[in-house]
Amino acid sequence: QVQLAESGGGLVQPGGSLTLSCAASGMLFPIYVMSWYRQAPGKEREMVARITTNGGATYGDSVQGRFTASRDNVKDTIRLEMNRLKPEDTAVYYCNAVQRGGGDAYWGQGTQVTVSS
Repeated sequence: QVQLAESGGGLVQPGGSLTLSCAASGMLFPIYVMSWYRQAPGKEREMVARITTNGGATYGDSVQGRFTASRDNVKDTIRLEMNRLKPEDTAVYYCNAVQRGGGDAYWGQGTQVTVSS
C-alpha cells in the first residue's frame, strides 16, 4: 500500500524560509516521478515542482528561482526548500507520486504552510 507523508509545514514570516519533506513507503520509489502541489483556499490545486526519476526538477512559474526540490532514492524521500516566501505561497502543500510511464497517482494528506507577519 503506497503511503506518502508530508511534514515540515508551519507559520513563517514573509521573506522567510521553510523546508518540507515527504516520506514514501509501500512503493518502488526510484521508478516514481514525484511532485509537490499546493492548493490555496478557493483556488485550484497547482503544480509547484516535479522531480523526475533521475532527480531533474522543473518548477511552476510562481516559485521558479525561490524553491528547490530534490529527492533521495535511498531514503525514499523528497524535499522542498522554500525561500523568500510570500503571503501568496500560503496553501496546503501535497506530495504526489506517479509511476514513470503512467499509472495511478498517489497523494499525501498535505501540510499547511502559512506565510504571514
